[in-house]
Amino acid sequence: MKKVLFATTALVMTAGFAAADVTISGYGRTGVLYVEDGVDGEGTNDAIIQSRLRMNIDATTTTDSDVEFGGRIRIQWDQGDDETTVAPGYIYVTSNGLSVEIGNSNTAYDSVALMYNSEIGIYSRSFGNSRGDFFAYNTDGYPSFENDTDNDLDTDYLGVMVSYTVDNLTVRASQVDSNQVVSNDGFEKEYGFSVDYVWNDMLTVAAAFVKDGSGIDGNDQYFLGAEYAFNEKTDIGLLYFDNGEDSDGSDADLGNTVTLYGSYAVAPMTLINAYVANNDADSNDTDNSYGIGAEYDLGGAKLAGSIQRGYDELVTADMGVRFDF
Repeated sequence: MKKVLFATTALVMTAGFAAADVTISGYGRTGVLYVEDGVDGEGTNDAIIQSRLRMNIDATTTTDSDVEFGGRIRIQWDQGDDETTVAPGYIYVTSNGLSVEIGNSNTAYDSVALMYNSEIGIYSRSFGNSRGDFFAYNTDGYPSFENDTDNDLDTDYLGVMVSYTVDNLTVRASQVDSNQVVSNDGFEKEYGFSVDYVWNDMLTVAAAFVKDGSGIDGNDQYFLGAEYAFNEKTDIGLLYFDNGEDSDGSDADLGNTVTLYGSYAVAPMTLINAYVANNDADSNDTDNSYGIGAEYDLGGAKLAGSIQRGYDELVTADMGVRFDF
């Protein structure tokens, strides 16, 4: 992602001089979203304009020994939200392929390669994604749902992720504590682990596991994925998700999901992508979902759209424009 330099070369009087940078990166998108039978359920409009503006602010400094310290906060506006949100931040340190994040950190399960590669359309959605609940870097502030003990997650949430990359191998481990001050708040600590490897820039394999996802006791989930890239724009992949249990405390089984997806460049500036997924949860109206999308490269921005059908047998579609900076 291209980053825009906001300020450069600050001098820090410590054991020596260090170069400090502040950068802003992100994206903007806007388009039309259509959902059969209402975008927010029965009685709501089938089509709306949906927009987002996201800015990631990263501040880093590199020591004389080539260790990088940094931090990130995110500012985001979404159409329909009451206000623009400033995400809780995280602090990180990285050196020689080893990175540690502390705070509103990313997590090992959410960060695994391939997990979201079936997403299509201007809003990057797919019914072939995981249906489970697990912690991740949170744009909208810390989760506020209640578990079956009627306790809310506290704002003294603490996430820690450690990742190590060597050559084409990346390994990650994470822990999230919903309240590091109160040790018996009704939520479990979430533990995650993931690994992915790329052979010859063509074959990618990935695996991940999360224990007590979103702090819910027994909400364990698994992920396996593989993708073969014929070139930069043409690929085919297969994903498997064990989705764990529903976060509403009902112990409802969210089933297992198998997703087959692929992309194909039909012209130098035009990409077609599609997926088909099967999920065996008892609550489904149908066990099969699918979608097809297209992207057109504008050179610095893209037009994209998709049409998809979910497990409720309802059709959703989108079309719009996105630019990254």
